[in-house]
Amino acid sequence: MEHPRDAPLSPRCPRRSEACRFAVLTAIGLLGGCATAPPVDFTIDVPPGVTDDRGRFGEIFCTVLQQHGPSLPDYRPCDEALSHIAASPPGPARPVDLGQSQRRLVAGVVPGIGYGCVADWLTTGPVARDHVRQFGYDVRMIEVGALSGTAVNARMIRDAVVAMPEESGPPRLVLIGYSKGTPDILDAIVSYPEIRPRIAAVVSIAGAVGGSKVAEEASEQLADMMRFFPGAHCDKGDDQAVASLRPGVRKQWMVEHPLPSEMRYYSVVTLPDEARISRVLKPTYWQLRKIDPRNDSQLFYDDQIIPNSSLLGFVNADHWAVVPPIKRAHSIIGSLFVNHNDYPREALLEAILRFVEEDLTGQ
Repeated sequence: MEHPRDAPLSPRCPRRSEACRFAVLTAIGLLGGCATAPPVDFTIDVPPGVTDDRGRFGEIFCTVLQQHGPSLPDYRPCDEALSHIAASPPGPARPVDLGQSQRRLVAGVVPGIGYGCVADWLTTGPVARDHVRQFGYDVRMIEVGALSGTAVNARMIRDAVVAMPEESGPPRLVLIGYSKGTPDILDAIVSYPEIRPRIAAVVSIAGAVGGSKVAEEASEQLADMMRFFPGAHCDKGDDQAVASLRPGVRKQWMVEHPLPSEMRYYSVVTLPDEARISRVLKPTYWQLRKIDPRNDSQLFYDDQIIPNSSLLGFVNADHWAVVPPIKRAHSIIGSLFVNHNDYPREALLEAILRFVEEDLTGQ
């Protein structure tokens, strides 16, 4: 019997990939006027082998929001920044240290599909990097092929890590993957064992660990439209970005490639209220909702969790809101189409790094 998640999306819905959305903002935006249901508490299942650390991460994130959030862009109180999940576990009620980092972790961020094509268009200044630097952390972007598959990008990640200066003491590099950046990272640490001693941890934010149902009905030609975006500076690479995101490909890869055990893994899942889905993402959200309402417009919630990782939390943001600052860079497009792109990203990044540091030091 065919599983609902294996069934094709309705042919009545235009088949569009994440990478081509910017080219069709006007057309898609007209489809986003559907009525919005009130928030409900999602019921979720934590996969076997995954450690549920939502309680402690929630304490850290809420403390960061309370103390630092009001002075940062896109502030939201904690009860609006985190998803509404039934039976969420309580935290240990320990104090949260918001002082200087002792480990001085470095976040190596690997972006999602098409980012290299629109990076200049999205530039709003290094707000997140500047924010966490004041606490002793750092952020470095790791360049990968905007339209390449995971194997090509894994090699680029390997080369970027090897090029970093070697330091004495425990590793400080935390690889953070957003969307397709997560499978790119996982491929890199499996394929290139020489980089593992340099990596303290891997964090997935809205990561396409199990692939995206949307990619099943998209094509590389649609993704290639990103190359013609005004001001784009990207090439086709191996032209396998979409193919490498298909659920069958990703799930088979995970079965055949056990993750190395010498580093820790963390997962942050995007699971928004329907009211937090931007107009431009409503069509794919509604198509996925026919199968499972627990999606962020591109990914089902459980396909975002790295096996045997620490589950940090569910954030009330759609797939684009959690990382790309579209609305900050382009207010008109943000108001008309990407209208729920505001999210306290700086506070989220600080909370992730503080949790990882605490966890690595065993506090």
